[in-house]
Amino acid sequence: MGCELLELGVLMPSQVDRLVAAEPNRDGTATLFIRDEAGGTREESVAFHPWMLVSGNALAESVPGSDDVIELSGGGIYNHRVTFPGQGEYFDAIKYLKKETGASPSSPLSPYRVVSDLTQQLLSLIPARLFRGMAFSDVHRLQLDIETYTTPGYDFPNASRVADEIIIVSLRDSTGWECCLSGPEMGEEKILSETVRLICERDPDVIEGHNLFNFDLPYIETRCKKLKVKFAIGRDGSTVKSRSSRFSAGERTSTYKRYDIYGRHIIDTYHLVQLHDVIHRDMQSYGLKAAARYFGVSAPERTYVEGSTISQVYREDPERLRAYAMDDVRETAGISEILSPSPFYQTQLIPISFQNCVTRGNATRIDSMLVAAYLSADVSIPSPQASRPFRGGLTGSLKAGIFENVWHVDVRSLYPSIIIAEGLQPRVDELGVYRRYLAKLREFRLMAKDAARAATGDEAGHYDALQGSFKVLINSFYGYAGFGQGTFNDYDLAEEVTAKGREILQMMLDSLEGDDATVIEMDTDGVYFVPPPGVVDTEVMQARVQSVLPDGIEVDLDTTYKAMLAYKAKNYVLLDHDDEVSITGAALKSRGLEPFQRRYIEELLTALIRGHDDVARGLAAEYAENIERHALPVTDFAKREVLSTAPRKYKEKLDAGKTRRSAAYELALVSDREYRQGDVVQFYVTGEKKSVAVSDAAKLLAEADPAVRDENIPYYLGKLKKLEKKFAEFLG
Repeated sequence: MGCELLELGVLMPSQVDRLVAAEPNRDGTATLFIRDEAGGTREESVAFHPWMLVSGNALAESVPGSDDVIELSGGGIYNHRVTFPGQGEYFDAIKYLKKETGASPSSPLSPYRVVSDLTQQLLSLIPARLFRGMAFSDVHRLQLDIETYTTPGYDFPNASRVADEIIIVSLRDSTGWECCLSGPEMGEEKILSETVRLICERDPDVIEGHNLFNFDLPYIETRCKKLKVKFAIGRDGSTVKSRSSRFSAGERTSTYKRYDIYGRHIIDTYHLVQLHDVIHRDMQSYGLKAAARYFGVSAPERTYVEGSTISQVYREDPERLRAYAMDDVRETAGISEILSPSPFYQTQLIPISFQNCVTRGNATRIDSMLVAAYLSADVSIPSPQASRPFRGGLTGSLKAGIFENVWHVDVRSLYPSIIIAEGLQPRVDELGVYRRYLAKLREFRLMAKDAARAATGDEAGHYDALQGSFKVLINSFYGYAGFGQGTFNDYDLAEEVTAKGREILQMMLDSLEGDDATVIEMDTDGVYFVPPPGVVDTEVMQARVQSVLPDGIEVDLDTTYKAMLAYKAKNYVLLDHDDEVSITGAALKSRGLEPFQRRYIEELLTALIRGHDDVARGLAAEYAENIERHALPVTDFAKREVLSTAPRKYKEKLDAGKTRRSAAYELALVSDREYRQGDVVQFYVTGEKKSVAVSDAAKLLAEADPAVRDENIPYYLGKLKKLEKKFAEFLG
């Protein structure tokens, strides 16, 4: 078993090996970038004619500018593929159809359908998949990070301010090469032009960074424009392109500025850690330093510099700041080496770019895979079912409190196992690719897991990453059935799967309680419980649960904990046998709290789960005393807010009654500093009364005087008291 993925190559064919990028051009061609085994790259030009899918021959024949119409077999509504000589004719045809039909291509009732990602169109029909025949270590990756100067009086830099220059660009790549471009020896213009030159010279397939999209790349782009440096790092010599986009990780959706580089992929490790936390939900922060510590990639001698002191350190000790900047790119590389392999190996299966395999949702990836199978077979596709609600999995917290000797049993890939065991598939899937792909992916995942156990070193890591990427896709097939934009979605199927899942979880619950186990928490496919009195063998307990379940449904019971604090559904604390504490759930680690509140919760939960009850009970009094005598730094009380719009626009909306008062914007408006969209405002609450209007009592953190403390003690004591009450049941 290797990178060719065995028979998966038959299911998802690729005519090109070691393809690292594919770029459609406007003239009816596409450029393929292929990395040879010696490490160099070569280009190949192929014909590429953009296409769309249309319902009915009459409409297909009426589309202007087309060079071919292909009738597709099967009973799907989109039964003709119309191709065009180049992108100009293709986009003109979309405008024509929008006007003639009155429907956009994204409308569920539209008589035509467009795959807006031209790279997906290209890879689907060549057919080809990126990185086939390559391991993750074969890809040339470059890490980038910048440090910037901040004008005195401001909390954070803003690229639009003349003095807020880029003072350091740190670079490294997967060959071990490293470079630090910095002042004061080099001016900003030279730093930027050298950055562009070195990126082109090193010729990476992938550019990586932490928060690249929302900070580094926009900052570099803005400063390049100011200094008239051409930000041309595309493989064809083109400049970067950007647009506003949205990124979803679980229930959180955020906007970001998406960048595209011709012939290269951009991987933002900030996105990767968010996706990791959707599954594990135990990260305290998504920042680079916290994430590096979480993943264990921080060097023992790592240089740290507080963000607020970067400008000062640059003036006084630039060598220290350079060391700090280089550690940033090393940590970025370390995080990527852990988290990037999963989307990398998915890209070998799915006809989209590596970059899109990170930023697009799982259901969208599966849809592209299924649609490509139909297109390569010249079979028509259906339109998605209209969205409707359906009942989900069985979840809930049965008991609250602190429990010792807690075990966890879960079903291996519950929903995929149900689909395979019950022989389910979407009713509109004429070719049966949904269930066939799912079964093959599950089979290959088990093979990869076995191979990982038998291998050592890099080979073991390769197979582990491979099985991990299969796992992500496998577990998303159920969600696809209830995905509103899914071509082959089927809400009856989704309902049938969740009903069976609830039934199976109830069987597990009944079995455990019948054995006198104490069930604490259920979450869709698993149960936390205290084992029955006298039971010490996990294999015995697993066999008991397994015996009540139907064929094709298998359970694992391989995780135990010293203790568990159950707060409420999906919010709990676990203590492992190495005495490490993990906290899960938004109610226990809200990022909307002030720093002192987050630290209080973490210290309280850690003391409780470790059995340090006296410490836990005295913690609030200790914090209260420190607040009253100003022993905590003012930064512990500060909130941080990004100005999503210009302060003057906020004022216009406020005057028109279209928005509420905001402390951050009110402070920006009255400040003698010129705040702009994108600036960060940090503030705390002043005064002497517990109940205050924050927008009236807020003060900029930058204006705090360490010698004259003025934080609102009654206000913050009130917040502390609320937290203490929140956890009163655990304090006795």
